[in-house]
Amino acid sequence: MIDEQQIQQAAAYVKAAQLVVVLTGAGVSKESGVPTFRDALDGLWAQYDPQQLATPQAFRRNPKLVWDWYEHRRKQLSAVAPNAGHIAIAELEQFVPQVVVVTQNIDGLHQRAGSTDVILLHGDIQHHRCFAGCQGNPTYIDIDAFAWDRDDGPPPCPHCGAWVRPDVVWFGETLPLGAFARAEDLCRKAQVMLVVGTSGEVQPAASLPAFARRHGAHIIEVNPNVSAITRHARVFLQGPSGEVLPRLAAAARQAS
Repeated sequence: MIDEQQIQQAAAYVKAAQLVVVLTGAGVSKESGVPTFRDALDGLWAQYDPQQLATPQAFRRNPKLVWDWYEHRRKQLSAVAPNAGHIAIAELEQFVPQVVVVTQNIDGLHQRAGSTDVILLHGDIQHHRCFAGCQGNPTYIDIDAFAWDRDDGPPPCPHCGAWVRPDVVWFGETLPLGAFARAEDLCRKAQVMLVVGTSGEVQPAASLPAFARRHGAHIIEVNPNVSAITRHARVFLQGPSGEVLPRLAAAARQAS
């Protein structure tokens, strides 16, 4: 149970900040009904290992299999909506001069909730790019702008003919150009880092809270369970983000 004193302390840090960086992980989206990557391996997909579905090598071996898997995930996401946690994060922009969300999630729910500055560390499942990066890396492709057989796997790139792939970070790949560098730069400047729904085990994102703390930020963690981040937290608010964050946002708003 989170006592009011903890909420008020966290709210005071947030209200005094000029820049709040919000780092989010799969736990935030799970509260909207988005299954984690491994949880989504059910039904027809239960026979597969993530390494068979989310690597460049897997895509080269069987582009249709990988494409169909991500189509399955996109259909799952079409049935979900931002939850109260996503919305509360977006509402912070009303009384904090700068709020930047750094997310490991690929579902677009922060943007749909109204957050205006979102750094996508692991990409966006709704976007696509040329597997060959033929016009520069990345070469983004609008798959709705041309005709292709949607039952036959991924479309060919209209520029070079290579397969079009989801714009997500696969196992063994580096993060999008500039995304992590900007996240680090913001962590260096932030007065508060709000860490929500992440286990703190996936690198390099997991290094950001300790980095921000070394540069003077107050770390506020919101998580149902103790994580690898908890030892860095000035305030640990234990509970689901959809319950905790609206209370935090309301307290910070009242302090304004």
